[in-house]
Order: sequence, then structure tokens, then C-alpha cells
Amino acid sequence: MKILAIADEECKALWDYFTPDKLEGVELIIACGDLSRHYLEYLATMAPMPVLYVHGNHDESYDLLPPQGVICIDDEVYVHNGLRVAGLGGSCRYHTGAWQFTEAEMKKRVNRLRGKIDRHGGVDILVTHAPLHGYGDMTDLPHRGFTAFSTLLDRYHPQYMLHGHIHLNYGASIPREHTYGTTRIVNCFERVYLDVDAPVPKPRHRLFAGLLGSHR
Repeated sequence: MKILAIADEECKALWDYFTPDKLEGVELIIACGDLSRHYLEYLATMAPMPVLYVHGNHDESYDLLPPQGVICIDDEVYVHNGLRVAGLGGSCRYHTGAWQFTEAEMKKRVNRLRGKIDRHGGVDILVTHAPLHGYGDMTDLPHRGFTAFSTLLDRYHPQYMLHGHIHLNYGASIPREHTYGTTRIVNCFERVYLDVDAPVPKPRHRLFAGLLGSHR
């Protein structure tokens, strides 16, 4: 499954100079925060596929006037053609703000989300705004990542963790991608196209056999 992931800075190729071939083969668009509401609405209008998003630390305005035609997945699990996508937006708290969290606050969000992920049998893509601490973040508090995300990566081993927040134009040495176990962690600044393996549905007879076996 081909997905388009975006974050932090509006891509002129997708907005000012859009042509349909820019979305050729794309089945899902995922926004990792700090993007114009009008940009997301435009993509939702032009794209014949779902547009999902989490909040960035500069997206407080969404709370008063959320973007229309797109789907917020903060603290939720969204399933598209079998692909399970979970969202946790926001950044480390560096001053007052609706989408800024302490490490302890993010840990509570992670623990609440685990129940929803368990009910879906796991997660294939974890979408955040801030990165995992130590994997693509920076040393200053506003750009520090969350350690709490490692709980989800260690437990569920998603194919991808997609994030924004760290602009690649901050410096030439900032990498686009890291690896944590079997999970590819991708900084989705501006735009990136990714191929994701959709999970193979379990045959119903195997599912029932497993349920029966658990009661013996």
C-alpha cells in the first residue's frame, strides 16, 4: 500500500503546483502536524482517499475550527483496508499550550491508547508529531522527543513510526530515517512517499480455533 506522509511545511508541489500524478497510486495520506488547515482541506478535496492527521504543537487553532473533510486520529486507532494506524500528536511542554505534554502526561496517553490497540490486535503505523527521544530529536526542550513512545514500539513492533516537528532544513546533518528494532522511524517533513505492507487477514476458522483452544 502506497501512502503519502506530510508534516510541518506545506509542499508547493502538492499545493501551488498540484497535478493528479502527484497522488498516483496513493491510498492514504497521513499528516504529522503543524500544517495549515486550508492545506489539509485542499488535499482532502483533491485526494480520492482518506486524509488522517494528528495535532502539532502549533495546531491549537484546530480546537476552535478543525479542518473539514479530514480525520483526526489523536488517541485513536483508524483502520484502512486492514492497515491499523494509531495517533499521538503534540510535543514536549516548553510553555503553556493545548498540544504540549510532559513526559508523564504522554505516558498516560500511551497507556490509554494501548487498550484500543489491543482491541485491534496491534498497530501497523504509529503517527506522532514529536519523535521518539534519541531517534531524530534535538537537545533543546522544545524539540526533544518522548521516551514514552518506546513502550508502543517494544510491545507492538509497528512497521513505521511517522513523525514531524524536526524540520530537515534545520541542518544538513539531520537524517530522514532511523531504525528502532524492526520499526522504521521516518521524519515526514514536507512530504515522503512510503510503501507499507497491509496485514494479511486471519482466516476465520483459525480465529475460532484459537478462541476455542483458549478455553480448554
